Amino acid sequence: MRRGAIAPILKWVGGKRQLLDALIPLLPEKIGAYCEPFVGGGALLFCLKPQTAFVNDVNDELIRVYRVVRDDVEALIAALGEFRNEPDIFYAVRGWDRDRERYASRSDVEKAARLLYLNKTCYNGLFRVNGAGEFNAPFGKYRNPNIANAEALRAVSSYLGSAAIRLTSTDYAEVLETLPKDAFVYLDPPYDPVSDTSSFTGYSRGGFSRHEQIRLRECCDRLHARGVKFMLSNSATDFIRELYAGYHVTEVQAKRTINSDAAKRGAVAEVVVRNYLK
Repeated sequence: MRRGAIAPILKWVGGKRQLLDALIPLLPEKIGAYCEPFVGGGALLFCLKPQTAFVNDVNDELIRVYRVVRDDVEALIAALGEFRNEPDIFYAVRGWDRDRERYASRSDVEKAARLLYLNKTCYNGLFRVNGAGEFNAPFGKYRNPNIANAEALRAVSSYLGSAAIRLTSTDYAEVLETLPKDAFVYLDPPYDPVSDTSSFTGYSRGGFSRHEQIRLRECCDRLHARGVKFMLSNSATDFIRELYAGYHVTEVQAKRTINSDAAKRGAVAEVVVRNYLK
């Protein structure tokens, strides 16, 4: 990891921590305002630590975590200390959102602690919801997960509290339309599935279809027309290659870590799309 970088506080599907060495050389030489409309675990954000940033994710539970980390990290660390890595406790905490009225009455600190706890103890750190929007990933059976990583939480809190970071949970297109011309955008959307059985749609109830991939490309076209630089990661499928054929496309190798079949985990080709060259 780059010197001075902050470790992400969450494991996240498609997280870019292991791809930073490939992504950083592809960044523009100068970055004004930084934008991540699909922030997820925020590996690139916490590596670069921009002093002005627009940080967004459609997952409002995730953005709540970052707000609580920024505003009330000590209370969050204390709340995390109450949880244990045991299946009965895991399923009880996972079930909080089944009682919607009671869950709505819980504090933001409690809700953020729940997500962090489930993330560290569920199977593969997989944030997944069912059709009702309820967290449904199973217990992960980890021997000794670091549920309350106080050092990492305080580091992220210090950064978010000291920089001009706008945290939002809205449609990515709304964020992109408001950016200044000197902004740089890193787009890491849900990936186009490489096969009919590999699609991951449990991140949010709406999923991310090929129609959404096309809408995102149209947003990129508008960014380009305004002179805003962007870099986008996605699967190296024929569909994505054709969709972004008018831009600079670089292939990189990423390590696939989430698959029910261990034999199918390993290196997989991805593409990085840019509307600029260094």
